[in-house]
Amino acid sequence: MKILLASSEAVPFAKTGGLADVCGTLPYALAELGHEVGVIIPAYRAVWCAGKPIRPMGLEFIVPVGSKTVSGQLLEWSGEVPGVTYYFVRQDYYYDRDELYTVHGQDYADNCERFVFFCRAVMEAARLLDFRPDILHANDWQTGLVPVYRRTLYAHAPEFQRTACVFTVHNMAFQGEFWHWDMLLTGLDWSYFNWQQMEFYGKLNFLKCGFVFADAINTVSPRYAEEIQTPQFGCGLDAVLRSRRDVLRGILNGIDYGVWNPATDPEIARNYDADTVREGKPRCKAALQAEMGLPNEPRTPLVGIVSRLTYQKGSDLLVAVLPQWLTRENVQWVILGKGEPAVEQQLLDLARAFPHKLCVRLEHSEALARRIQAGADMFLMPSRFEPCGLTQLQALKYGTVPVVREIGGLADTITDCTPETLADGSANGFRFAGEDGESLSAALRRACEVYHDAETWYRLVRNGMLQDWSWRHTAPQYESMYRETLRRLYLDADAR
Repeated sequence: MKILLASSEAVPFAKTGGLADVCGTLPYALAELGHEVGVIIPAYRAVWCAGKPIRPMGLEFIVPVGSKTVSGQLLEWSGEVPGVTYYFVRQDYYYDRDELYTVHGQDYADNCERFVFFCRAVMEAARLLDFRPDILHANDWQTGLVPVYRRTLYAHAPEFQRTACVFTVHNMAFQGEFWHWDMLLTGLDWSYFNWQQMEFYGKLNFLKCGFVFADAINTVSPRYAEEIQTPQFGCGLDAVLRSRRDVLRGILNGIDYGVWNPATDPEIARNYDADTVREGKPRCKAALQAEMGLPNEPRTPLVGIVSRLTYQKGSDLLVAVLPQWLTRENVQWVILGKGEPAVEQQLLDLARAFPHKLCVRLEHSEALARRIQAGADMFLMPSRFEPCGLTQLQALKYGTVPVVREIGGLADTITDCTPETLADGSANGFRFAGEDGESLSAALRRACEVYHDAETWYRLVRNGMLQDWSWRHTAPQYESMYRETLRRLYLDADAR
């Protein structure tokens, strides 16, 4: 199959979150299955900093955006394995900026215009490249108009007559809502602005557009696919998703073990695998303690957190329980991330009060994240909702035992440590169900109790390290979804 994957970000070029990891690694797994994959993203300023040999293709296009006509260029980088090519939409007024979506924490005022243009550019790129995709795979709200354009303005384009459109939602909380007059930017007839299609409580909603017009929908874990059909997790769009449940599925994200592997990671103090973890991980822990200014205490549990410091990630629960843990428990903490200013300040205040137990780094650093994964004993994720989560999968590979809330992809990937799951070898972490600090603390206490039983702890560590959460297992599920969607569309087309 020919697959054109459209995203607002993808590693190694532009990243604000897990969307970039998925859209930069899934294509390689699909290529290994024999498919030809193109990845198309905007040519942000960050793209030029990636150090890759990007070349102009000599292909230009002009599309209407509201009352304007806007030109763009296509650039190209051949990926690191045959079968994967990256394409970039260059339009410097829209994309030559310091950040991808925001300035000083506020959304760019023209984000609607920027991504209307990008969605039109995706369609034009497919025509100019003569790629003729079997699958147009759009991701999150920024590409939510791609399925709309496929079914409307480009419905009769010869390049797309045998093309199915798949839409993946990575996080329901981000929907791309804009005031109703922005409908004029899309070039679509106002008749589409109704409650069954593009309108949502008087606004234009890009995410809803993707759900309504796509041929198939998926999200990034089976549990989350069920959750988003409920009012609690559907963010107002649960009824839309229930109406499309027949074409909705959940497929777990994978991680790239060529990138996340303690046996080869150049950033950590000592490389190790499941057979040498008892020698290698203590060295990494000592190095992390030294780097963070924490006492070298080999038998003191060290809890690592790498996360956005936001309500979604349960940071309010964290700051509620931390004072008790810092005053009463012999546990060290290392926290890496940025987020809500109030949470950041509370954590900094606690770090100043307990410098020998807590270190906080308010930054984004993949190198430090790797050292935390290698050096911590436990990895805490108290998320209020979690579509899939990648960091718990990375933690498992690095022998760092996850302590997670039983939600979304965390529930799909972490099996609670009990005598039964230890006996059958499935245990790989600790789970808690409650949305309160006491539930979180109870799970951490259980983890600390097992930690002090070294033999049981290393059984748990080894279980996690030997599990395979790579794309090798999940990419075939995308392949199956693509084929089923094409088969269904071909049957419908032939019936007509």
